[in-house]
Amino acid sequence: MRSQIIIRKYMTLIKSISGIRGTIGGKTGDNLTPVDIVKFTASFATTIAEKNPGKKLSFVVGRDARISGENVEQLVNATLTAMGVSVINTGLSTTPTVEMAVVRHHADAGIILTASHNPAQWNALKLLNSKGEFISGSEGERVLDLAENESFSFENVNNLGHISVETDSIEKHIDAILNLNLVDIELIKQAGFKIVVDGVNSTGGIAIPSLLKRLGVSEIVELYCTPDGHFPHNPEPLPEHLTDLSSLVISEKADMGIVVDPDVDRLAFVMENGEMFGEEYTLVAVSDYILQNKPGNTVSNLSSTKALRDITEKWGGTYTASAVGEVNVVEMMKQMNAVIGGEGNGGIIYPELHYGRDALVGVALMLTYLAKIKLSLSQLRNTYPDYFVSKNKLQLDPNMDVAALYNRLVNHYKDYPLLTIDGVKVEFSDGWVHVRTSNTEPIMRIYAEATSAEKARFYADEIIKVMA
Repeated sequence: MRSQIIIRKYMTLIKSISGIRGTIGGKTGDNLTPVDIVKFTASFATTIAEKNPGKKLSFVVGRDARISGENVEQLVNATLTAMGVSVINTGLSTTPTVEMAVVRHHADAGIILTASHNPAQWNALKLLNSKGEFISGSEGERVLDLAENESFSFENVNNLGHISVETDSIEKHIDAILNLNLVDIELIKQAGFKIVVDGVNSTGGIAIPSLLKRLGVSEIVELYCTPDGHFPHNPEPLPEHLTDLSSLVISEKADMGIVVDPDVDRLAFVMENGEMFGEEYTLVAVSDYILQNKPGNTVSNLSSTKALRDITEKWGGTYTASAVGEVNVVEMMKQMNAVIGGEGNGGIIYPELHYGRDALVGVALMLTYLAKIKLSLSQLRNTYPDYFVSKNKLQLDPNMDVAALYNRLVNHYKDYPLLTIDGVKVEFSDGWVHVRTSNTEPIMRIYAEATSAEKARFYADEIIKVMA
């Protein structure tokens, strides 16, 4: 068994299929220092040059609003131009915006500077190919090897790249969303929605209100929408972090609250009663709408709710699970010709727009659906089967034998259906548990789902005891 994460060190510098991420400052090789940023940027540029010999390369670069973003952006842009690469710099942007900009500019690659849901002390380089999609595991291994051996060289003064600035990339992203067949601006206008937006003081505070205005939303209440990188709460959009949003939805008598993570590829809703719609159910609801209008197949990862399978089969499609990680979901979606897919963390991938998790398109599709069916969020949630997820973490340390833990689980649950394409997933008659090392933090995730919260917690606790 091989975990999806590639960790050369269990420190605060993590190298995986989700990019190179770490904490800012500290010692080179253990944290995301300027030296590490230069090495990984130069190595990535080298891998793209190897595929395009003799070509003058162009990259799109964008960032979220975290405090270290401008500094990292300067290092990345300077390194790329020193490698002879011309840079289209989108500045404050979102992950899906940069993904789409790579394609729109016919660029050779892209780099998004964001640590997604990680706290403010983290930053990262997310690496994109010419399709605006995350690079593969083998390509990532090549980048790591080049960086480790410092196998790159810089151009002479006559071959340096240049930097151009694009200031309207988010608006162009929104343009494309508004042109989708299943986004109905007039219906949304007629619905008269009042919406509270929590932008966690990152680029969601720019993108989501702009999208809502162009969709004709009647009233928008902004909460933490100043893109200064000072996150007012843990930026992962989980219920325990969203008490301010929930309270404001109630006090404003709003139809809903919308929250995204710092790079705007994860989407969650707060219902009109102040309760969470359920991050797991964001993909379920959007898929329900898509499948009613465009029947087909769906894909989500192994850690996502069974409710998507139920909805897919209801509309005559086939559901398939992939390993965790956007690149794995996208690969499986292409294999299955899926019409919608994503991850249970609120990540919507709608191929008609692009193959990337995109909170903005999720908002537009969800609002259209609600306007069509004339239901509140809580009424819509009541139409879906109830599954309960227990999300748990186990801190990893350098001496921990992860493979031995996985083998212990396999041996203990050998009489149950098992999946080992990404950690270990154990299927029970009324639920499942998925154990895997994280792509984004030095932790092991233990996710359990069942038909009651108590049963989900029981399964998670049982697994943790087996590994102890």
